[in-house]
Amino acid sequence: MKQIHISINGTRYQVAEHSNLAAVLMHNAIVNRRSVSGEPRMAVCGMGSCGECRVTINQQAHQLACLQQCSEGMEVQCEP
Repeated sequence: MKQIHISINGTRYQVAEHSNLAAVLMHNAIVNRRSVSGEPRMAVCGMGSCGECRVTINQQAHQLACLQQCSEGMEVQCEP
């Protein structure tokens, strides 16, 4: 499988092309956002219903990581 590079919070990662972004975040233990009380949040439903996997992709806010395939040069920002 072809390997590509994406950036998550400024760190470069090598992943398989067309990998699911939520899976990449979970595999690398990256918390994509926090609740109002500060609890870490990650993908829950895996099909775009819950919205817990929201990230910013290529400066487009509120993208659902579970519905995104990784592509070369993708820049992902997670909430601090």
